[in-house]
Amino acid sequence: MYRVGIITASDKGSKGERVDESGPKIKEIVSSFGYEVVYYKVLPDDKDMISSEMKQLCDENVVDLILTTGGTGFSKRDNTPEATLEIAEKLVPGISEAIRSYSMQFTPKAMLSRGVSVIRKETLIINMPGSPKAVKESMECIMPALNHGIDILKGSANECGRK
Repeated sequence: MYRVGIITASDKGSKGERVDESGPKIKEIVSSFGYEVVYYKVLPDDKDMISSEMKQLCDENVVDLILTTGGTGFSKRDNTPEATLEIAEKLVPGISEAIRSYSMQFTPKAMLSRGVSVIRKETLIINMPGSPKAVKESMECIMPALNHGIDILKGSANECGRK
């Protein structure tokens, strides 16, 4: 069972001015795949706070996967990709490219997402948009490959292709 951390980036959500619907949607989906959510937090759109929280989760081996929601748009306060890149050791562009490509069939606005995917230590971090609908679409896209990717990252699998 993989351990999951969920971080929602939302100034309003962190102040209790908006109910977070995207974080719970992530929890619902990953739980249905047998993942265990061991961490969930709503943080303000503060780059240093987001990166510090992710860094701690990775460096202390708290989680195998961090899924973020929110903070991937064009506003001045959208800082999640920058916070993620700040702590990245390896880039995993294919995941974010796949999410955007898949989401384009639902809305052309998907191309506006700046979400990134990276590895730090033995933790995979994936940024997703902030709406529950976009989270659901993103999760539909990534869940079929996620187990294998984490298995390789953790060293419990070593073959990607089949002959």
